[in-house]
Amino acid sequence: MPRIDLWFLVAAATCLLVGVSLGIAMGIAHDFHLAPVHAHLNLLGWTSLGLMGLTYRAWPALARNRVAALAQFGLSAGAAILFPFGIYLSIEHQTPEMAILAALIWLAGVVLFLARLLLLCSAREEVEEPSSAPAMLPAE
Repeated sequence: MPRIDLWFLVAAATCLLVGVSLGIAMGIAHDFHLAPVHAHLNLLGWTSLGLMGLTYRAWPALARNRVAALAQFGLSAGAAILFPFGIYLSIEHQTPEMAILAALIWLAGVVLFLARLLLLCSAREEVEEPSSAPAMLPAE
């Protein structure tokens, strides 16, 4: 899988940028009724996707099954974007359907992530442990 860890981190940083921007806009306007949208962008987007990306970086064996890694990224990153938007629709337009659907998609991504971690734990082959030393970047 070509750098799935970085794709998780790019999605996480994008959610962080949108979440921080929304937080600043709410602060300037002194209107915090969209705080749940801001919170979910930062929690699901920045924090959870970032930790998933770092987990893929620490245990590269997670990315060996390309289909499962891509599915888990698609579910998790997609839901991290759709869920805050669904919360927005629920707050502003009293239509919670997208938030409910996105929450279920998020749950599926989390279940898949957990299943993949458990499979890695039970693997008979030697799984490389994360190194404590930072990887060296190649000289340009």
